[in-house]
Amino acid sequence: MARALLRGAVGASLRLSGTSTPLAAATRFCSRAEPEPLTVRRQSHGIRRIILNNPKKRNALSLSMLESLRENIMADVDSDDLRVVIISARGPVFSSGHDLKELTSAQGREYHTKVFHTCAEVMTLIQDIPVPVIAMVNGVATAAGCQLVASCDVAVATETSTFATPGVNVGLFCSTPAVAIGRAVPRKVAMEMLITGTPISAHNALLHGLISRVVPEERLEEETLAIARRVCRASRPVVALGKATFQRQMAQGRDAAYATASKVMVDNLALRDGQEGIRAFIEKRQPVWSNTAEKAHD
Repeated sequence: MARALLRGAVGASLRLSGTSTPLAAATRFCSRAEPEPLTVRRQSHGIRRIILNNPKKRNALSLSMLESLRENIMADVDSDDLRVVIISARGPVFSSGHDLKELTSAQGREYHTKVFHTCAEVMTLIQDIPVPVIAMVNGVATAAGCQLVASCDVAVATETSTFATPGVNVGLFCSTPAVAIGRAVPRKVAMEMLITGTPISAHNALLHGLISRVVPEERLEEETLAIARRVCRASRPVVALGKATFQRQMAQGRDAAYATASKVMVDNLALRDGQEGIRAFIEKRQPVWSNTAEKAHD
């Protein structure tokens, strides 16, 4: 699934020239310093960390932030070296949602359309890429920020994190966040969040299925990385096949879902890694994954 959208990461080099005094050099350095990137991407041992990096603006999902997030999600997404993605944030707010300054009438309908189109694309990509995406939440996630959490495959949050869709209180109903949230929590819970804007606690978010685990703040990193490392121990093509099938069958009726899933189980068995896993279990040993979509030999 090669879907290269944008290439490269945010970055620039400073070029200092002709400074006659240390003060002049320092002044020129400050005036030419590049702004912090909106997202930071790091990758090691199959785990990609994407960090929302605009705490001064509450990690608002501005168009630029969304484009940066999209770039970091899609970079080398089909590489065998990528096994799982973790999305986290700097500061006390995971994400406050859309930047309301971009949603004034001065920006115009065309710009607004681009914002929501890009946001929907990012949320869809999170569910469509072949590796699991984990939200690591420490703080407040509201509106499109809550949508981002709901769109991830797994979400781990600290005990003090809160989740809300408060758009109704500023005259902008959270209709697009409702797409993801309404598929993650019971309908009446989603509607209460949407029509009142009242935040829910991490424990209630866990109770209703918006997140998958609540942990003390000091254990957030440890618990999230433990899940990511567990994913890395599985076969990449098997996980990719399973994730894609889960998303597809969840949108189907019961009978169609069973037909879809049954066919995929047969396809899974035809993979080299599918047969290797079964042989390893029978032989009481650890499987040796090929991590390719190669078919098993008859």
